[in-house]
Amino acid sequence: MADSDDADDETVADPASELAASVEATPDDIPAEDPSPEDPAPDNEGEVLFDEPGGSWWVVAIGPVLIGAVLAMEIAGPGQVHWLVLTIFAVILIGFSVVQVHAARTHVSVRLTETTLRQGTRTLPLKDIKTIYPPNNSAEHQDWESARALGELPAVPRRRKGVGLRLTNGTLTQAWARDVDRFRAELTEAHQAVQMGLPPRGASQDD
Repeated sequence: MADSDDADDETVADPASELAASVEATPDDIPAEDPSPEDPAPDNEGEVLFDEPGGSWWVVAIGPVLIGAVLAMEIAGPGQVHWLVLTIFAVILIGFSVVQVHAARTHVSVRLTETTLRQGTRTLPLKDIKTIYPPNNSAEHQDWESARALGELPAVPRRRKGVGLRLTNGTLTQAWARDVDRFRAELTEAHQAVQMGLPPRGASQDD
């Protein structure tokens, strides 16, 4: 009986050993991760050709100016100065302005260099652009005009106009800017240079 028990013990698999064996795998056994939808930006992006920050910090000064005007009237008037109320309003106005400007500069900014296009928080290498569509001057609707906008926003932001793009992976999308005519011209010229294999103008100087 003792011999049979020993034999049974030898045939029982060790759960820890099975777990370790399942975890250990050669690199060929590990499936490759899906590629990122965004290629990393080139190390040398070149000169900045177009830049729209999306929001200006001067808006933050509106709150202090308004509070200062009210404070001046209260000091000059016969009544008492409401320091607590003015302080609360100042904090609210300045805080709201800072949040609004920061959000605009983060999500509605445009920056075009010789090799990349940044729309909001997304940076797109120009080599990933296949086609830049001309402006639609006809009454007929073009497919790119209803395509999703580049960046994290689903549509072209307010007071901006779109530029139709076809990416190398087949995606139809819209780049966008406030000064769309100048943006389109700079984007087209930079894209042509990338397609021709021309290096950024600052590359030779860095070397």
